[in-house]
Amino acid sequence: MTKDDIQNYRVLALKYRPTTFDQLIGQEAMVRTLENSFGTNRLAQAFILTGVRGVGKTTTARIIARALNCTGPKQSQPRRFDPCGKCENCVAIFEDRHVDVLEIDAASHTGVDRMRAIIDSVHYSPVSAKSKVYIIDEIHMLSTAAFNALLKTLEEPPPNVTFIFATTEIRKVPITVLSRCQRFDLRRIPSTVLESHLSHVTQCEGINIDEVSISIIARAAEGSVRDALSLLDKAISYGATSSESELRHLLGLADNVRTLDLLESVFSGHIEQALSILREQYEAGADPVVVFQTLLEQTHLLTRLKVIPDLKIGQELNADESSMLNNMAQNLDVPVLTRTWQMLLKGLQETQTAPHQLSAAEMVLVRLCHASSLPTPIELVKQLSDSTKPHISTHPGETPSPAAQETPSPAAQETSVPFRQSELNPKSFSELTELTAEHKEMRLYANLINDVRLVNFSPGRIEIFLEPSAPESLPKKLAECLKDWTGSLWDIIVTDTPVGQTLAQQHQSAAEERQAKAAKHPTVQSVMTTFPGAKIVDIHELSQLDENEIQNNGDNSK
Repeated sequence: MTKDDIQNYRVLALKYRPTTFDQLIGQEAMVRTLENSFGTNRLAQAFILTGVRGVGKTTTARIIARALNCTGPKQSQPRRFDPCGKCENCVAIFEDRHVDVLEIDAASHTGVDRMRAIIDSVHYSPVSAKSKVYIIDEIHMLSTAAFNALLKTLEEPPPNVTFIFATTEIRKVPITVLSRCQRFDLRRIPSTVLESHLSHVTQCEGINIDEVSISIIARAAEGSVRDALSLLDKAISYGATSSESELRHLLGLADNVRTLDLLESVFSGHIEQALSILREQYEAGADPVVVFQTLLEQTHLLTRLKVIPDLKIGQELNADESSMLNNMAQNLDVPVLTRTWQMLLKGLQETQTAPHQLSAAEMVLVRLCHASSLPTPIELVKQLSDSTKPHISTHPGETPSPAAQETPSPAAQETSVPFRQSELNPKSFSELTELTAEHKEMRLYANLINDVRLVNFSPGRIEIFLEPSAPESLPKKLAECLKDWTGSLWDIIVTDTPVGQTLAQQHQSAAEERQAKAAKHPTVQSVMTTFPGAKIVDIHELSQLDENEIQNNGDNSK
């Protein structure tokens, strides 16, 4: 390369920047709309172009400006709206020196004063062009006052003025501005289209580069033509166009096959192997953040393969990667994949903000490997549901209740601890409640008092009816406690026929009966007559009461 070549060198992103609509790649919908607009002379007074970086927003704005002011011969049908690129206006606009085409960076001119200067200048006729064009890049950076000042002129501009806006943050542009513009959403360029474009550029430059390297660069660009050309320029300068490993090292990318091995280690719970692969990728130049981004992409592909078995992914991956993904998808469940996706997404955020990214990434992998042995939420709910089913049996010929038809608990299935007579065994339901209180099982004690009606009690067998307020796990809990306290296996039978009363109801009924009986006693009636409004708060055997006790009880009952 001579000295003149070095001085005149232009980076690939500028050298191969499109100058006509025909050279724009991946934006067929917008090109067709503009073609019809120029053909029928139905051009909007303002355009707004939005999309990610490097997809051609500013380039498209400049092409529109040249097409509006081109005075040279047009190309043949059907692309007659393309600028010729040779007339005085096309050349001046291409070299960014045309007096009637003003390009403004809104990030550097956010204030209202700049907008006022534009508003004042739109009323003057073009100097040499057919139309004055104002290109405002990154328009979302304008202040609120600047937007408001622009509104009226934007809605009713002079016939020889066109506004073209470009932004990467369309949500930050006021709706009042959007409603006055014809909007074009420039989409990301597909990897296959980018690969074809990069191959064309390398042929023009005389660069020898294999298809695998081109594919790596195209995928790393994430749909941006400018990023793809910049990465290609970087690879050419580094000399990494002939080695895939050198190219990955240069770009800080992870080896997809090795990240699939890493993902497989995570699903298998092999922590040591997973950490070893991550360290290997890190020492090879891969950024831990990029490794996690790759893992997220592969988890997404695995999920798509799982829910859509016939999905074709051959164009996105090579044969080895595609085969590995298909094999992994067959052995994984969707709940596991979705859990891995959530943990990777959280881990990516932690890794990005951590002081030491490798350490954070390793901790995330440890969590992922540990989670591989845990049940999924559905399995956990099923296990908890099974564990709360009580041990229930019925007599021959007795119709079991809905609860009695459930699967017996593991404690009920044990046969190694049969019932045997012991002094520790409660002899009645009252002794059972006292035993519960002695062992400080107060919640179970309260349930037995308030929520259980005794149907039948015999050593080793208790038949009960449960109130609606009783917890479902009460029979199982009672059986487990009796086994621990007595060393014997008790059968807890739940019936669906309400019989008798709970202990709390029995105590209440007995108290009410005693109170009613006491109220009929002559002595008590005399006291109640002497002290109107008095209430009976405690009851003793009336035969044991003397006059002083009656008098004291009467005084205390006011």
